Amino acid sequence: MTVAVTASTTGLLVRRFLAEAARTPVNLLTLVLVPVVFVVVAAGPLADAAELLGGPGGPAVQTATAGWAAGFIAAIGMYFQIREARAADRRLVQAGLAPARLVTARMATGLLLALVAATAALVALAIRTGLGDEPGRVLAGTLIFAVIYLAIGALTGALVRGPVNGTVLVLFVWILDVFFGPLLGAADRPATRVLPTHFVTLWMVDLPSGHGSRIDDLGWALTWAVAALVTAWAVIITASRTARSRRSRGQLSTGVRMGLREAARNRVLWALLIAVPVVFVLLAVATTPAESTTISVREHGRTLMSQFWLPDVHGGTMAPIAIASLAALAGLFTVLDARTGDRRLALAGFRPLSLLTARLAVIALGALVATAASLVVTATVFDARQWGWYLAASTLIALTYALIGVLLGPLFGRVGGVLIAFLLPFIDLGIEQSPMLHPTPPDWAHALPGYGAGRVLTDAALTPDFDETGALLIALAWFAGLTLAVTLLFRSTMSPTGATRLAAGTARGPSA
Repeated sequence: MTVAVTASTTGLLVRRFLAEAARTPVNLLTLVLVPVVFVVVAAGPLADAAELLGGPGGPAVQTATAGWAAGFIAAIGMYFQIREARAADRRLVQAGLAPARLVTARMATGLLLALVAATAALVALAIRTGLGDEPGRVLAGTLIFAVIYLAIGALTGALVRGPVNGTVLVLFVWILDVFFGPLLGAADRPATRVLPTHFVTLWMVDLPSGHGSRIDDLGWALTWAVAALVTAWAVIITASRTARSRRSRGQLSTGVRMGLREAARNRVLWALLIAVPVVFVLLAVATTPAESTTISVREHGRTLMSQFWLPDVHGGTMAPIAIASLAALAGLFTVLDARTGDRRLALAGFRPLSLLTARLAVIALGALVATAASLVVTATVFDARQWGWYLAASTLIALTYALIGVLLGPLFGRVGGVLIAFLLPFIDLGIEQSPMLHPTPPDWAHALPGYGAGRVLTDAALTPDFDETGALLIALAWFAGLTLAVTLLFRSTMSPTGATRLAAGTARGPSA
């Protein structure tokens, strides 16, 4: 009888949690669209990148994209489920609900949402390339990916309060896992064995690891999954039992000075803004194979296909990816976290234009910190031919994606906004604008926000004279257009009608 009651209560909680997630349809839509786009768009270029960097490339990498997409979606979805519901979960525990039952419901809900993402990724993979000769292995591997990252998201949600810190930390782990894992480099590097999905990746694509049999790889993969779940379970239960309610510090009350003072308190964020691009650039350089690559450059008004030594240029082309992602997240969360307080300040007489300027100043500072950290470490491993234009292009990329992040927050909410803030710079700068993967960006990539600044950066990095005036104008047009869009959106949300929409969004739940 007790077992039946326990199962019934857990099932009820799962249904309630799923109903809460379904209140924001855009989040559920994003859970499907992001892995589909990732698998369809990124699979081929990542396979080419793997061959370039000494990995197996081909079908193995394309198959693994389903697991990578499912894992990232599971981690982000679980992080926000744990973080946003922390206060409500504490009240449930204080009212008598067993912490173990609550955690079971939360983990089950996260797993169901991860299955949605995994299914979408597998369907896209099946349509694009098929599931190979062993579809069962691919299905099981994708599920193990989702479970491991589900635990990573839950663990981060229990330990990290700030949404920027939490999502950047998840993104950091994912980047290390994917870009420095066994498929985008040598499979037998001992250092990669500590990565969360090293063994499941090798087992999923049936690639010999060189440090054990196929059964050994599967055993280690399952060990990772079980250990991650057990650790996350223990941490979440401990947090639900010992957490103490805290009074909210409130929002910013005055302009730029108070905004910077508030931002300065978030020391973890500033550490991540510096550490992520530093580690990303240094590890990229350390894993670059010694070979040449062909890149399209403009010199004296002519387009030339030139050969470059890959170790000399790789570091200079990798930094913009980290810069853009971090800037977008900074813009997204700065606006989302302050929108209720901003509305109150506007009603109290604070001019919307001054308020917007204050917010954008804080966002720009975060973007510039990430840019500065990236350029300092890049300068130790790469020598740009035109440092002034290289700095200008990197700054334009940071500010452009910071403004994109500002737009994503109100339009897509936290979960959907984070997923798009990850996907867009990855596809734009990491794949389509990458001179390593495309000697010349494809035609459709000219419409992406990173095209203009990306061409300026490539020109500054590899040629002695500036020849990308047209690309610079495109980048400035993107920046001006996004600034106008942010201004109009901010004025709309500060209007009485915007206040009504804001109240409705708050009432729908924390993930709105």
